Order: sequence, then C-alpha cells, then structure tokens
Amino acid sequence: MKPLNPPIADWRGIRVWLVGASSGIGAALAQALAARGAALALSGRREDALAGVAAQIGGARVLPLDVTAPGALAAGWDALREAWGACDVVIFVAGTYAPTPPAALPTADIEGTVAVNLTAIMRGVATVLPAMRARGQGHVAVVSSVAGYAGLPRAAVYGATKAGLINFAESLYLELGAEGVGVHLINPGFVATRLTAANDFTMPALIEPADAARAIIEGFARGDFEIHFPRRFSRVLKLLRLLPYRLYFFCVRRLTASGKGAQ
Repeated sequence: MKPLNPPIADWRGIRVWLVGASSGIGAALAQALAARGAALALSGRREDALAGVAAQIGGARVLPLDVTAPGALAAGWDALREAWGACDVVIFVAGTYAPTPPAALPTADIEGTVAVNLTAIMRGVATVLPAMRARGQGHVAVVSSVAGYAGLPRAAVYGATKAGLINFAESLYLELGAEGVGVHLINPGFVATRLTAANDFTMPALIEPADAARAIIEGFARGDFEIHFPRRFSRVLKLLRLLPYRLYFFCVRRLTASGKGAQ
C-alpha cells in the first residue's frame, strides 16, 4: 500500500527545524536525528538548554524564541531560510501540560495552554507552509497526544488543545497531500518528561524520550500520517473512543483508577 507521505529513510543532509527542542521529546529527537546525519536548527524559550543540546549533538543552529510571542516564529523562519536557503522538515514539539481538575480551571491556565499548544502551533504551520508549497516539497509535523482522542480525567484543557491539533493536522493533510508536502501527526502516550513529572498517578506504558524519538523516526521512514506510540497503549485508546459513551466512561474510569488522572 502506498504511504500517505513521502518516506524519509535517510536523514543525511536533511535540514530540520525542531521547535520545542530544549528538553524531553524535542531534545531526544535532536540527538537521534543528528546521529543520522540531519542538519538541525533548535528553537525554544530556554537558550541555555538549547545550547546544551547543541553541544551534546556536536553542533546545531540555535534560534531561541517564545512561540507565543507575536512575530517570533516568523522571525525564526526568516533567519533560518536566510541561513539555509530552504528547510526540508519542520517539527513542532512545543507544548505545555498541567493536570486540571474540574474544580480548578483558572482562566489564565486555560488561555496559556491554548496559546502554547494550539494557537502557536497553528501560527507556526501557517508561517512555514507557503515556502514548502512553493517548492512542492517538504514535511511539517505537529506533536499532539493520545489525550486528544477523547475526553480523559484531569485533561479537560490539555486534551482539548490536543484534539484541536488532531483535527488541524487531518484537515491539512486533506488539503496538502496532493501538493507534495508531507503532513505528520505525532500522538505520544505517556513519556517521561518534566511535564509528565507533575502527574501524581501511575502512568501506563510510560516510555523514555529516546523511545519516543525512535518511534517518530520510524514513522517518518514509513511515510506515516499518524505516528502514535507506544502502540500497546495508543491502540487501546483508539478502541475506547469507538465505544458508546456509557461504556466509554466506565472503561476510562477503570483505566485511570476511578478518574484520578490521565494525560
């Protein structure tokens, strides 16, 4: 069966912009791609952390920026194109997460989460797409989450932003698939990062960032649209979302220890 996107099996010389590369999945992906010969540009808010990642991988362009700042992504993109001429792959990893019980939904937290997880990513994609469409090639990837498949306890805000990204990526693929521009939707389960460290419950099928990076690279090699992992967990959630609500709510409460938490 023909892959949904042009596969990338050989990363040597591929120019990649990682937005959200200072830690977690982004940093691990930078290390894995550098080991495979990709040319990297790293962005995020913490310049010192980005410099540390660049040093670990033997060099990369460091473009510190705040994805929520007006014009920041456009300025970073312009600087990158001036340096490289073109960019082959842009991966938006940036995101934020905090458990949000219904009894505590501060407006500031809602607006901040939506700004980082959804608005900034949409703005970033809108920034890079015109050049890719003009070239008739390139890949854009967004990191969402299996929490976007359906509602989960303590993820009312986070899950809603990730559901929005899933819908966004699906729509983009339908519009761009025939233009030679690859669109990838990355849906991780629980990954051990500083964000998931805030969880106070046992996270099923927890994996390390290096495992997530490996799964992402394997998904690009297959030309996948959706890259979801770990599959022993993501497939369960895919099945659950097909159930009638009464049965879905029952199963999710059991899966998440009576609704104590899920990402």
